[in-house]
Order: sequence, then structure tokens, then C-alpha cells
Amino acid sequence: MNAGMEQAIAEPRALPLGPIGRSGIGTWGVGTLVASEAALFGYLLFSYYYLGATSPTIWVQEVHPSLKLALPNTILLLLSSVAAWYGEKGVERQRRGQALSGFALAFVMGTVFAIVQYFEWRVKSYGPGTSSYGAIYFVTTGVHMAHVIAGLIILLALTGWTALGYFGPERRISVSGGVLYWHFVDIVWLFIFSTYYITPYLGFGV
Repeated sequence: MNAGMEQAIAEPRALPLGPIGRSGIGTWGVGTLVASEAALFGYLLFSYYYLGATSPTIWVQEVHPSLKLALPNTILLLLSSVAAWYGEKGVERQRRGQALSGFALAFVMGTVFAIVQYFEWRVKSYGPGTSSYGAIYFVTTGVHMAHVIAGLIILLALTGWTALGYFGPERRISVSGGVLYWHFVDIVWLFIFSTYYITPYLGFGV
């Protein structure tokens, strides 16, 4: 047995817990996921602009889309992103109460957004089979809703794991990844909202 091995046995050291802080391969994994999903939404939104620009007649189903539900819902989703950030800062600063309130509030806001979006679909005078506009609208918002549901599951998991004391200033890469994903969901919605609810007012597809 050589001297180095004898020293290792005589002076055992604690094994590392894993990635420290926000650094680690998991962060790159979430970043890659976000990039690939952003490309998906980019294709969907490109389809909207392409079809609208090449249509010889009025293409949009709503020349003046109602903002009564969509605008407050957009603001709510943006505030949920702030709440998730607040929760992440709570983990970073070892304030479990702040972390729990941030993640729980983000989850509640996201849930309300999903419910309101459902009612938004219900009041539409057209469906996915009505026209190419209806198809692309429901596909885009439907795919986004699937991402919202995935994000809600992540937020619920973060809330539970935070309550159990799994996270801390050093052990928080899962928190950072989950919050990054939720920010992505919110940013994508801004592009969707601007596309389907704002551009018709600017004369696009009309």
C-alpha cells in the first residue's frame, strides 16, 4: 500500500454533495431544453406570420381580439415569474419562509393563468378546425399550455422539496433550473400574446 492510499484511509473526507450553486451539467441541460423548445415556438409563430402575410383576404378570425381576459392573464403570468425569482432568492439566502411563499405563489398564479386560458378558449367563436388561423392559434396556445402544466408540476415539486429542507445556498441547482424553465414559459407567452392579440390591431392579417 503506497503512502497516498494510506493517507486517504487515515484522513477520510466528506464526499461532495454535487454541483455547487447554479453551476453544473444540469444547468446546461435545462438551457438546451429551453433552446430546443424556443425553436418549436419560433416555427409556430413563423407559420402565423407567413400565413397571414401571404393570404389574399382577411386571414385573422378576430380583427380586434378581446383583451379582457388575455391582458390581465398576461400580467398575472409575469408576476408569477417575479414570485418564482423571489422564491429562488429565498433559497439562496437560506430563508425558507421566503422560498416557500415565492414558489407557492408562483404555482397559484400559474394555475389561475391556466384556468383563465381555458375560459379564453371556450369563448372563442372558432375552433381548431375552422380555418388555418384557428388551427395555428389553438396549436400554439395548446403547446404553450402543455409547457405551463409542466412548469406547474416543477413549481409544486420545488415547493415540497423546499418545505423538506432539501435546498440551500450550495445545493440549489434544481431550483435554478426549475425557475429558469418557468421564466422561459412566461417569455414565450409574451411573444404569443403580442402575436395573436396585438398584431391584428396593427393591421396584420386584416
